[in-house]
Amino acid sequence: MSDKLSVLFVCVHNAGRSQMAAGFLTSLGGDGVEVRSAGSAPADSVNKAAVAAMAEVGIDISAQTPKILTFDAVETSDVVITMGCGDACPVFPGVTYRDWALPDPAGQGIEAVRPIRDEIKSRVEALLAEFAVTDAR
Repeated sequence: MSDKLSVLFVCVHNAGRSQMAAGFLTSLGGDGVEVRSAGSAPADSVNKAAVAAMAEVGIDISAQTPKILTFDAVETSDVVITMGCGDACPVFPGVTYRDWALPDPAGQGIEAVRPIRDEIKSRVEALLAEFAVTDAR
């Protein structure tokens, strides 16, 4: 493992859960992490309710765009966190996998997205603690 922990968040559309997780990890992990997110069937844009929910906690994910999941992204990550992508996520030896069973915010209003956002933040904080990541800024 390099000096930075490389984490890939994967969900089907790469429009809600994985984008919020990437936003939190980027914000909380700072220079101690390399953050990627992708989807097995990316949407055209990031979920507006997810963007609004993250803005409420001071994290701007409005400029992010859903990206297609690639084998290279998985293979070059230390940790891959899946969020409902099922068998679409490739598995490589030597990569740590976690599955975060979280509700899909697609089609939900901000009231439904807030608790998902808060759960993601808690899981990202636990991930940083588990891998002893500190922001090197």
